[in-house]
Amino acid sequence: MRLTAEASDAGKRLDHLLHERLPQFSRARLQEWIKAGRVQIDGAAARPSRLLRGGEAIDVEPAAPPPLHAIAEEIPLVILYEDADLVAVDKPAGMVVHAGAGVHSGTLVNALLHRYGALSGVGGPLRPGIVHRLDRFTSGVLLVAKNDAAHYALAAQFSGRQVEKVYLALVHGAVKRDAARIESPIARDPIRRTRMTARLAEGRAAWSEYRVLRRFADFTLLEVKIGTGRTHQIRVHLASIGHPVAGDTLYGAPKAGRARYFLHAHRIRFHQPTTGEEITVVSDLPPELEAWLAEL
Repeated sequence: MRLTAEASDAGKRLDHLLHERLPQFSRARLQEWIKAGRVQIDGAAARPSRLLRGGEAIDVEPAAPPPLHAIAEEIPLVILYEDADLVAVDKPAGMVVHAGAGVHSGTLVNALLHRYGALSGVGGPLRPGIVHRLDRFTSGVLLVAKNDAAHYALAAQFSGRQVEKVYLALVHGAVKRDAARIESPIARDPIRRTRMTARLAEGRAAWSEYRVLRRFADFTLLEVKIGTGRTHQIRVHLASIGHPVAGDTLYGAPKAGRARYFLHAHRIRFHQPTTGEEITVVSDLPPELEAWLAEL
């Protein structure tokens, strides 16, 4: 692919320009191409930090991404509930659920494969057992299917909105209403492709309900229930009403000097796939979030 740096691009870094012009590729993949010499400016390789003057010809030779697959890794897991069909894991903040762009090791799936050997194959070789997901820096309870029948049954409960998912979120500011429902559709942000947005008229339907648990001087602690599971849903919805999740700089929160934002999957209620028994699994706030509240 050949790109041309415009006069308005003067002063921009090479990697930043490529991310603007080629949003279909992740920032990590673009960085890899530059470092591998697959991006040339006027016929010569360049560093990611190269500042453009405007008018340069930029040649990009894409490379196929390395094949992704799940591999067993010995990583500690906290199990909240387990039976013959499923396991409920207490996912820590910072752990990615499955391999993706730029992440190949240290995933929850890799840890599960080491512990159980085999899981449901419905999600394919990259996502064995994964029925739903949590964002990387969201902690809390997550269900995993051990076999295909359980996976299909749980997936039907999620799609039929029969699973109750309750989160705890600390947000910036004083939330005026003690309880409310947000029903804004969610779509990919057309400008910043790593973000989602609830500010467009189009998108996938989504609803979140919150109630205030506790008020602080500059923050509000909320309990949030979601009936849909869109990407970044709670973070997007709360930011859309002017109350971003504490520490979530992607959606407008000021930097908090912490390794994560304050969002925790606290409770999930579902029916056991084989027996139909109603099961509730609870994950307590991790120590770092308890400490955050104690400081307030």
